[in-house]
Amino acid sequence: MYSTVYITAKDPDEARRIARALVSERLVACANVWPITSVFNWEGAQEESAEAAMICKTRTALVPDVIKRVKALHSYEVPCITSWKIDSGSRDYLDWVDKETG
Repeated sequence: MYSTVYITAKDPDEARRIARALVSERLVACANVWPITSVFNWEGAQEESAEAAMICKTRTALVPDVIKRVKALHSYEVPCITSWKIDSGSRDYLDWVDKETG
């Protein structure tokens, strides 16, 4: 099984640093990084900030390790790290995910 992991970071530099670590450690096959604007409540006040988001592709069995590693690398006290199972996709691509995370 395969999963997509969604992560936000304080800025593109932090997101790329985390992405490079996850790919280098073979926890994810690929990470896409792009700028976002987040609107959220934090400690009783509504906040809005420029951040960066990542979508990472990996094997579902590695998601707990991805979460643990992101928490160790992340600057936020409570980072956004969520995952969704991939129910179908290009067999060639998913085989590549297996190869790069094996």
